[in-house]
Amino acid sequence: MSVWELLVPALALMLVLEGVLPFLAPTAWRDAFSRMLQFSDGQLRFMGLFSMLAGLLLLFISQQ
Repeated sequence: MSVWELLVPALALMLVLEGVLPFLAPTAWRDAFSRMLQFSDGQLRFMGLFSMLAGLLLLFISQQ
C-alpha cells in the first residue's frame, strides 16, 4: 500500500471531522475561533503540539 493510498483517505476524514462543528453549531464554532485568535503564539504552538502528540498516540494505539 502506497503512502498516497493512506494519506488521501486520512486527509478526507480530517476534513469531514473538521467540518462537523461548524455545520452543527456555527455559533459555538465562531466563538471558539474568536477566542483562539486572542491566544499567544506560544499557546497556539502548545495546542498544535498537544494535538499532534494525541494523534500519534491514537495511531500507535490503533496499530496494536
